Amino acid sequence: MDHLLQGMFGEKSLTKVAGIYTERDQADAMVDRALRLPGMQRTQVRLLGPQDARASRRDLVARSLEPEQAGIFRTLVRSHVVTGLAGAVAGVLFYAWLLRGGQPMVAGSPLLAFIAIVGFATTFGLLAGGLVTLRPDHIRLISQVRSSLRAGYWAVVIHPTDSHQALVSQDLLEGSGAEKVISTL
Repeated sequence: MDHLLQGMFGEKSLTKVAGIYTERDQADAMVDRALRLPGMQRTQVRLLGPQDARASRRDLVARSLEPEQAGIFRTLVRSHVVTGLAGAVAGVLFYAWLLRGGQPMVAGSPLLAFIAIVGFATTFGLLAGGLVTLRPDHIRLISQVRSSLRAGYWAVVIHPTDSHQALVSQDLLEGSGAEKVISTL
């Protein structure tokens, strides 16, 4: 499943897991423990503190939570291509099913029906690609982490590269006594 999703997304890390801590010592200890997870690289684990919530450091927080800016652009292109093509294929199959079934509206005007059905199906596919690119699950995580930083908490953000790392990271943070653990899909 990871390989299928990687084909549609341009980012290495599709999931983000964040733990919110009241004390810096707890957060530092979690960073050390997270770095000892199998296959975890230093660039996959970020520590953010209350000082990072200031307006002048907002870019730092954005880069820490969404570090793969070039990957996001690749996700935009790939997701639209994949979902647009999937919509077009679904439209062609639906058109063929209607034509074969003798649907009077399709049989009476096959070219216009083809254009309408495949056009709408492709459009809906492209809209789905836009939704995939927006990543609404990431927006929830980012807003909760920023709110916590403004309230004086510390955040450990982990960017796992596969589903196993995501599961292990979430288990690690949940078992660490974090105030809150937030993860994306």
